[in-house]
Amino acid sequence: MINKTKAVQIFSYTKKNPDATIQQIAAEVGTSTSYVLRVQKLVKRNLDASVSDGSSADYYGLPKNCKELQDLISHKDMNAQMGEIFRSCYRYGQVAHSKKLRDAKKIKFYAEAEIKRLEKLQ
Repeated sequence: MINKTKAVQIFSYTKKNPDATIQQIAAEVGTSTSYVLRVQKLVKRNLDASVSDGSSADYYGLPKNCKELQDLISHKDMNAQMGEIFRSCYRYGQVAHSKKLRDAKKIKFYAEAEIKRLEKLQ
């Protein structure tokens, strides 16, 4: 069960201190780290379900601690397939060893691998 008051405190503190660790948040709010993680998971799930009006949305904003592509991959907790797709899209046709056709094929390969993985989970 989620205590709404504690959840709001966790959300507020995290928003004001985006680089705070789970331990710091738990200590500040006066709760366990597992409870902080549970609240953050629920908040993330709800934010991921939000709908954009077609313009830029909050979920497209870059986290403060992200300085390079790998930081974004880690922040979004991408698996290997999604990370490869993301990298290939980002560098699409820009590097000598990987022309656009190779990048497109790589994106297709990893997308199909991810589809197979997700289908097995259903």
